Amino acid sequence: MPVTALGLYLIFAVLGFGWRSWTQYRHTGSTGFRGIHGRPGSPQWLAGAGFLAAILAGAAAPLLQLLGIVNPVTILQATWIQTTGIVLAGVGIAATLYAQRDMGQSWRIGVDPNETTTLVRHGVFALVRNPIFAAMLIFAAGITLITPNPLALVAFLVLLVTIELQVRVVEEPYLNAVHGRAYRDYCGAVGRFVPHIGRSLTV
Repeated sequence: MPVTALGLYLIFAVLGFGWRSWTQYRHTGSTGFRGIHGRPGSPQWLAGAGFLAAILAGAAAPLLQLLGIVNPVTILQATWIQTTGIVLAGVGIAATLYAQRDMGQSWRIGVDPNETTTLVRHGVFALVRNPIFAAMLIFAAGITLITPNPLALVAFLVLLVTIELQVRVVEEPYLNAVHGRAYRDYCGAVGRFVPHIGRSLTV
């Protein structure tokens, strides 16, 4: 199972980050990467650094399990759990790519406060405001179930917390400042990560 998890992680990295960044560069002249902003220790900085740490730890977890350095949690060692994980990871990859396509040239990793992007409300963004993050959490949950060792569980928790932080502390205030009433109306109509749930603005 660790080999399967590593293979899926590689596919996700190549398609969700590598291929998408190359496509973005080809169409816009920019890779879409905006880096980590904010003073070290600030919520903005913690969101970016925590996200990167969670991604790296999530990739390390199956590798370390394969090498016998960490072991899966016994209660989570069941064929149906690992099978569910494979399905979730596959769905997460497909959903991430689909949402990235709908986001078009507005796709970014990170936020540049001096940049103005289009408010995307069509396609899957008409169902949830953060479909890429939601899809990434589905993928990460799948990988965690495939190799449910302590590092994988911690990595998923850190990813969940930092995505919440990124959305609520970084992206929502930025989009509210840039798009104003249009964004507030969007928040009132569309859920944050799940349809109809979180239809409000936290800033």
